[in-house]
Amino acid sequence: MQQRFCALVLVAAFVAACCAAATSRADDYTIDPVHSGVNFRISHLGLSWVHGRFNDFKGKFVIDAKDAGKCSFELSIKVDSIDTGNAKRDGHLKSGDFFNAKQFPSITFKSTAVTTIKEGYEVTGNFNMHGVEKKITFPLVGGRTAEFPKGTIRTGYSAELVLKRSDFGMDKMLEALSDNVYVAISFEGIKK
Repeated sequence: MQQRFCALVLVAAFVAACCAAATSRADDYTIDPVHSGVNFRISHLGLSWVHGRFNDFKGKFVIDAKDAGKCSFELSIKVDSIDTGNAKRDGHLKSGDFFNAKQFPSITFKSTAVTTIKEGYEVTGNFNMHGVEKKITFPLVGGRTAEFPKGTIRTGYSAELVLKRSDFGMDKMLEALSDNVYVAISFEGIKK
């Protein structure tokens, strides 16, 4: 009788553990490019700002509400999709003087560590641009969810960071264009 009771307890514990694992499973999201943006601005001669964006990007992320260490973020941007509103300038930015889009067609980021902060997460990861990979850390704020349209669960985050272009081998025309590039990323993910 006691052996039977112990066996039942073990089975019940196993079922409870499986159910707990299922309910604490992380959520997978795909970035919705229609409701997301990768934008930047850079100072010209210290007089004005040139604004731009990348029109072609994709990404995915995983959110575990109970364990930030199980969260992850990935983003890939097509350099050839750069858009500053001026075709001649965009062509120059794609050339070997700057991004060299033919040799380095993508800018990528993949997180390696995520921790919880007050308004979201602090994300650390490998950022690769112009053939140079560097570890960067930035705050990612947001995390509200919405259902739109009915049956589609969404969540979103935003980040603002400053990158030194010379750190990535883009050191041409530093007398005219600032070394600091201000980047703003905002993305909405659709739950799989």
